[in-house]
This record gives sequence, structure tokens and C-alpha cells, in this order.
Amino acid sequence: MKTIVSKIIYAGVLTCAVCAVTACSDDKYDGDPEKNWAGTSTYLESSDDKGFQTYYNPAIGRCGDPMPFYDQKAKEFKVLYLQEYENNGANYHPYWGISTKDGANYVSLSEVLATGTNSMQQDAVLGTGCAFYNEEDGLYYIYYTGYNLLLSNREVIMRATSSDFKTWRKDPSWVLRGVDYGYSAIDFRDPQVFKADDGMWHMVISSNLKFADFKSSNLRDWEHVGSFDMIWDRMCECPDVFEMGGKWYMIYSEAISWSRKVKYMEADSWENLKKRFSSTSPSFPSDGREGILDSRAYYAGKTASNGTYRLIWGWCPIRPNGTNTERNVNVGADGEPLWGGALVCHRIVQHEDGSLTLGEVPAIKAKYTKAQTVTVMQQNGYSDGSLKGENAYVLYNRLGLCNHISFTATTTEKFGISFVRGSDSEKYYTMVINPEDNGNNRKINFEEEGSKGMGFVPSVDSYKFKTPADNTYKVDIYTDNSVVVMYINDNVCYTQRIYGVNKNCWSVNGYGGEVAIKDVKVSQQ
Repeated sequence: MKTIVSKIIYAGVLTCAVCAVTACSDDKYDGDPEKNWAGTSTYLESSDDKGFQTYYNPAIGRCGDPMPFYDQKAKEFKVLYLQEYENNGANYHPYWGISTKDGANYVSLSEVLATGTNSMQQDAVLGTGCAFYNEEDGLYYIYYTGYNLLLSNREVIMRATSSDFKTWRKDPSWVLRGVDYGYSAIDFRDPQVFKADDGMWHMVISSNLKFADFKSSNLRDWEHVGSFDMIWDRMCECPDVFEMGGKWYMIYSEAISWSRKVKYMEADSWENLKKRFSSTSPSFPSDGREGILDSRAYYAGKTASNGTYRLIWGWCPIRPNGTNTERNVNVGADGEPLWGGALVCHRIVQHEDGSLTLGEVPAIKAKYTKAQTVTVMQQNGYSDGSLKGENAYVLYNRLGLCNHISFTATTTEKFGISFVRGSDSEKYYTMVINPEDNGNNRKINFEEEGSKGMGFVPSVDSYKFKTPADNTYKVDIYTDNSVVVMYINDNVCYTQRIYGVNKNCWSVNGYGGEVAIKDVKVSQQ
């Protein structure tokens, strides 16, 4: 949840591209259909389209902290989010919503829950919460954070109910205040309601370096159970608790500038899950990465399951105004990225040892059905499907607004995938699969390469993962305007914001040794 009152300059909705998705130019597109745009490979300063095809972004403003649930009554996922505008008024962050059957195609629900009507009401600003449908009483519930900087209890927990998910009744007689239970009056937010293995409803709330635990038998009367520590000195936001495959998980987001990532904890029961957290010696999952699920360009992830699979939604932040070059390296390395952006959906993958990773959403993959011609535009050290030697690369033809790129790379060496790259580029942007720990592990770094590039870009690198036993990497990359998501072997996920991807060329690079590349495909919607 965002707790700092600020006015953020909105840079996420850019001017509409005035050309077809394949129309490109050596400098700027001028609308001339007679030019051979596809036959050129020099850099183009392109912009995002106003619309989206895969990763949801509202027509005006952007999305903050998603609150998904599966609506058993309507047989669909519903995802509420905090609606952020370029210039928020005194009362801001109403809950807006979308519905989806599959995490790939969305219907807007517009505003679902309004803010208070004056600046002195407790819910003048809405903070993160949760929604769900209770079959026993036939009501939808929203438990939410009421935030008001002007009140002594800055953050409290409030609720609203509805019989049809259209007309909501706030319950002014019920408020949960942290100070009544020994918690902070300033940090008491992000309630998440779930049914635990004791058969009771539980509500987990984020407070100042503590999680509060409440329980209820009827979803209306709540009893304080106790608290458990957060991790070291890190404020953990947006908790999400669920059972999957006999294991209990909590997904949470670290609100600390140098980390700012979505993570998880795992145990065999709810009580043991709480014990995994510790202010001195947390028991992280045995995945070698402290439970990190994605990059710093993915935040506030929360999940929902339809009984067949579990999806997670988080937001990919926008970047400040400026050229693509400025925005692609101004990633908030010394602080938080700009708040809010596009909603990115992944599939939760549970492995045999209980560890979690994020993978492709089947319905997203199914949208990209139009195979595109893949042409080599330029190369260095590339022959017979392999990159060999230092500074080797193969530059492929221009992309559209939304693309699915897939290929397989086999190598023991470092390699990378570059975007916003032209045959004349002095700067371009690369997701580098870098060897770590004498080659036993790999990590994805983000780099500005080229003769005038800054090199490694701090704070948006990924996490360590085991080098594949066969040294083979099945790479799938989805781009929707400037949102880029890469999956490797269904075991690694890396989300990034890269401006200028559309209508520019892309490449696969080698940095020494040999990289064998095969099955290079690009498809569009």
C-alpha cells in the first residue's frame, strides 16, 4: 500500500502511436505506407500506444495494489485495484475493478468502492485490502484500509458489503484500530482474509514490523489472536495467505527501497507459517533466493485460484518523463520507483519440493497466434545457428506493439537479449543471463549496452537460480508496449519496463564462448 501523500507525474500513458504495428522508420514515422519500414533496422524513438492487449492499464491513470479473488458466484476472477491519477484530489484511491475468466482478457468494472466524501472522514483515502464472496450469507465483503493523514489513527481497517457487487454498503459501526491492540496508529493496513486450517476465518494485517492476526467464525466479529514478526527491519506489505498442494504460503511485498520485491514463505500449517517469519533469523524457503518471485519492477503481488490454477497480479511501475534513454535507466535505484502502473499477471508454479516460481499464463500464450517472419538484419560472429566469440550478436527485424518471442539457447556462457536496438544504436537495453558462483548459478541483470551505454543498471536485477543441468534455456518473452516479461524454463520470471521496444529491432547476444540458438519465433495477436 502507498502511504506517502504525493502527486506523481504520470508518464505511463504516452501519446498514441499513429502507425500500424509494423510501421517503422529510420527516425520518425511519417505515415507513408509506401516506404519499406520492415526492411530497415536503424533505431526509432517509438512511443507506447494508448491501449493495451495483455497487461491491463486503465484508459486514464494507472493501477495500484491489486486485490484479486475468485468469484464463485459469477465463475470469474475479479481484481480490484487502487485507482491512481496524474493529479489525485484530496480524497483519492477509490477501488476500481476488472473481471477476467483467464488472466488474459479483461472487462472493466469501473469504480467499485468510493472514497469518503470529505477530507476529515477516516476513509478519505482508501488503502489496500481484500474482497471475497461468502456463500453462507450470500454477501460480498471488502475489508479495506481507511487512511487519513489528518487523524490521530492514520490507518484503520474498515469494511463494506454487497449482495450484487454493484451497490456497496459501508459499515460505519465497525472499525478495527491498531492502537486498541498495541499496534501502530500510523502503520496498520492491508487486511487479508482467508480460512485457515483451524476452520476459522483469519485476517492478517500489516503493522509496524509486526503482522497482526485476528480470527472470526462469522466474518463480522473478530478476535485478536496475537502477532508475529516481520523480517529483520523490513516493513512487509500486502500479505496474501493460501493453501496449495498441502502447503501453506504467505506472499508479501517488502517496502524497503533497496529490495522492494514480492516474496513468499512456506510451511506445512498456518501456525508454522507464522513461525517462519522472524526479526532476527527468518526461515526462508530452500530455494536459494529468500523466496523472491520477480524483479523490482513487479510489486504488491496477490493471488487468486479458480480451483484449477492460481494466478498472481502485481503492478509494473511507470518511469519519469523523458526520452526512452532517460527512462530506461532511471529506475529508482536510490529509492522507490514511481508508484503504480500496469497490472501484470503470472501463473503460480508449485514445484515438488514446495518452492514457488512464476510462469506463463496459458490464456496469454494462447492470444499470440499470428506467426511473424523472423529475419536476420545484422550479425557479428553468428553462423549455423550459433553465436561465437566476444561481442557476438544476431539482430532480428522489428517488433510490433505486442509480441511473444520464444527461442532456446544452449550455452555454458553468459548471454543476453537486447531491445530498443538498431543497427546504428549507441545505447540499447539488455536482459543479461549472467553466471554467478563459478557458474553454479545464474542471475538476470539489466544493462544499458552500446558504446555510450552505462553498463549495469542498479536495483532492477533479478535473483540467483540454478544453472540448468543441460545448460539449455527455454526463453519466452512477452511484450505489451513497454511492459516486458521473460520466463525461463518455467523456473525463472523477470518483469521489466523498457520504453521503445515496439517498432524497434531486438537481438540475442553472446559474450565469449558459444551460444547455440534455435527455434526463434515471434508471434503477435
